[in-house]
Amino acid sequence: MENTVKCLVPAGDRVGEGAVWSESDGAIYWTDVCRFLIHRFDLASGSLRSWFFDEPVVAISLTTRPGQMLVSLASKLIYWWPATDQRTDFGFALPGYPRVRFNDGRSDPAGNFWVGSMKNNVLADGELGEAGKGEGVLFRVDPKGAVTEWRQGLGISNTLCWSPDARRFYFADTLENEIRVYDYDEVSGEISNERPFLTGFERGHPDGSAIDSAGYLWNCRFGGGCIVRLAPDGSLDRVVEMPVQNITTCTFGGPDLKTLFITTASIVSPPGNRLAGSLFALEVPVPGMAENKFRLA
Repeated sequence: MENTVKCLVPAGDRVGEGAVWSESDGAIYWTDVCRFLIHRFDLASGSLRSWFFDEPVVAISLTTRPGQMLVSLASKLIYWWPATDQRTDFGFALPGYPRVRFNDGRSDPAGNFWVGSMKNNVLADGELGEAGKGEGVLFRVDPKGAVTEWRQGLGISNTLCWSPDARRFYFADTLENEIRVYDYDEVSGEISNERPFLTGFERGHPDGSAIDSAGYLWNCRFGGGCIVRLAPDGSLDRVVEMPVQNITTCTFGGPDLKTLFITTASIVSPPGNRLAGSLFALEVPVPGMAENKFRLA
């Protein structure tokens, strides 16, 4: 496989996250958690646009209505329309904010939105505070707004992916350096039978992930300077070396879903990481999975 990584947008993000490919827009959306931004890069024109928010923006999901997105801020979920910049509250606010905040989130094959929380390590001015173990919760939000807690006692919630056959769910606790796999029931939207998938990998810690159409998980390694592709049995298939140290999340996009878009962070970067915080792209031979969409009631 080709390992050529291209810098697409030298955005200088402090913590790039939440990458989502919109096929209808022909654009990649992503956030900068610490600068309270959402970016959009139009693939055809090469143009970049950014929007400001009043608090950290941590995750974005497409919905079943084109042009309308579900956005996770640090404290709550909102609907957002990029074309007009209209914003309305969804109705779910995180209990315990600002001591805790939301982190990674994605929609599942059934149209629910899953989002994890963590001890809030982003101060009101966007500067970095301290994370900590044991305060995070994994939530599932259904299209009617009902909220269910599925896991408690988490450090940093990351990696929310479903296998191509919609029978597995992958989830990571960054502070434990562990990716876990669960059985997933698409009809009920429930998870069960937690077991380790990748534990103690020596290069960095697991951040966001994406899954390809062959069922291989691509995991970004924060502090590890690489992305790892993991087979469905958890074995290491390949390591993609990155030109910066802190790799945060990724998603598949482009017309054929063969471009892996990769966000990075400039915080706590070593000297010489001049492209830290950029959006990168990697062309791959196996297409990814299209983004799941939050099902509007």
